[in-house]
Amino acid sequence: MSDGEYDYLIKFLALGDSGVGKTSFLYQYTDGKFNSKFITTVGIDFREKTVLFPPTGSGGTSSKGQKIHLQLWDTAGQERFRSLTTAFFRDAMGFLLLFDLTNEQSFLNVRNWMSQLQMHAYCENPDVVLCGNKCDLMDQRAISEDEARELAEKYGIPYFETSAANGQNVTEAVRILLDLIMRRMEHCVDKSWIPDGTVRPNGPNHQDIPEAPDRGKCAC
Repeated sequence: MSDGEYDYLIKFLALGDSGVGKTSFLYQYTDGKFNSKFITTVGIDFREKTVLFPPTGSGGTSSKGQKIHLQLWDTAGQERFRSLTTAFFRDAMGFLLLFDLTNEQSFLNVRNWMSQLQMHAYCENPDVVLCGNKCDLMDQRAISEDEARELAEKYGIPYFETSAANGQNVTEAVRILLDLIMRRMEHCVDKSWIPDGTVRPNGPNHQDIPEAPDRGKCAC
């Protein structure tokens, strides 16, 4: 699949405290590799991957798979970059919110990140997948699976225990987030939340997802 061959361009944002493994998570997803020597992200960076989204079947919008070009934005977790990070919130369609299973404070700060999303994202209930990262470090674990799932249920979002080191549930977490976004685009009547450039001019559903002049609150 060559560069530029896709039906949709979708941007995801990885959020969470500094050191929770966002860069390694995204690198594992796009390249299938783990680099333990990543340095702290300064500002914003991103990785890309084109995937084939499965067909929705006879009752859906497409009878064949759609090519999705994912831009996965990697944000700095430090407070001094917070204003830069939040500036990217409205252009993202989905969010991977990571915390470190070996770091209790990063888990407690999930609430703060959710508050930031509710204030700055395209709507008050954006699509988010919560990831408890570093699940391979079982002997250093500080947060139980029950605690994490309880918090995810409170916000009504999916939860995965992931490992950027061995790849556990990394692909699955991104796949579920993409599925949530595609379903929202299909079923949401108000399309104003969809960023310009998401649908390719020659894409299969361009006529079904009109661009809107103003990105208001999504009523989905």
